[in-house]
Amino acid sequence: MGGTLRAVLAMDTTPLRRRRRMPTLLVVAASTTVLCAAGLFVAATRAADAVPRVAGVADVLSDPSGAVDNYLLVGSDSRALGDPNTGGTEGDVSGTRSDTIMVLRIDKASGDAALLSIPRDLYVQTSGHTGRINGAYNDGAAALVSAVQEALQVPVHHYVEIDFYGFKTLVDALGGVQICFAVPTRDVTTGLSVPAPGCVLLDGTTALAYARSRHYEELKDGEWIEDPSSDLGRSTRQRDFVNRSLQTAVERVKSDPFSTGELVRVMGAAVAIDDELDPIDAAASLRTAVDGGLATYSLPVVPRTIDGAAVLSLGDGADAVLAFFRGTGPAPSPSS
Repeated sequence: MGGTLRAVLAMDTTPLRRRRRMPTLLVVAASTTVLCAAGLFVAATRAADAVPRVAGVADVLSDPSGAVDNYLLVGSDSRALGDPNTGGTEGDVSGTRSDTIMVLRIDKASGDAALLSIPRDLYVQTSGHTGRINGAYNDGAAALVSAVQEALQVPVHHYVEIDFYGFKTLVDALGGVQICFAVPTRDVTTGLSVPAPGCVLLDGTTALAYARSRHYEELKDGEWIEDPSSDLGRSTRQRDFVNRSLQTAVERVKSDPFSTGELVRVMGAAVAIDDELDPIDAAASLRTAVDGGLATYSLPVVPRTIDGAAVLSLGDGADAVLAFFRGTGPAPSPSS
């Protein structure tokens, strides 16, 4: 009898010990998870708070209550072509030029995203500016936002300015971005040099040379041939690069959540945003959008000469693209 009782107690003791130990382990694990999450949030919040703001832009942004959120992405070429290793941002946008103008559209209901390139040589006539659309940037970021909204009737809800030299640091923080080249490629002006066809992981310096290339050449049949589409071809390459960069950033955060705060911190050296934009909320929306795939569009344009200047005007099919980005029309077929 005594032996049987001891056996029963022995059988019960091990599960009891496990049951006592399990809650403790769960509490420790849960506490560690919460602390790590809190640490990530604090780090990301501090980094987000340090992102520079562009004064005055919020005053001209559209009411964000519609069906879509549009981000105006402006690449600021604030330094002359020269040393691609130079870093930093310009505090005053006056006198600089918007080398790249894009609209990132996010559908609030579905989370779908699309990216539109606006040619910098597009001729516009607005109450505040007449001439190439990128010239409006000389009067400040708010003037460019107003020009886009008035000339194209596309609402702008958020503003993000990307300094190309800070952009170099951001690409390095991502570990590079992969681009595939069908043939050897170069631009002797920016320093781009891809000696053999294939997929190349571009670091910040090479990515900068690629994104800013205006004299893009490919080696075909033993002869270097410059891209005849000029700025339109450059816009296509930039859309593709932005798309791949966003996908790389999302994959980086997925694989290493602890990198979030560091990426936001580095982003602060590459971007400036409007006063109303919350970087953390924007990043969350962007992650969802990029996960679903990013459709890319270009504006159909035709070349013209106005007052002796070579410019571009809207061509057939532009209305359908613009209606989509206004949130008033269906999605047309992507450009690329």
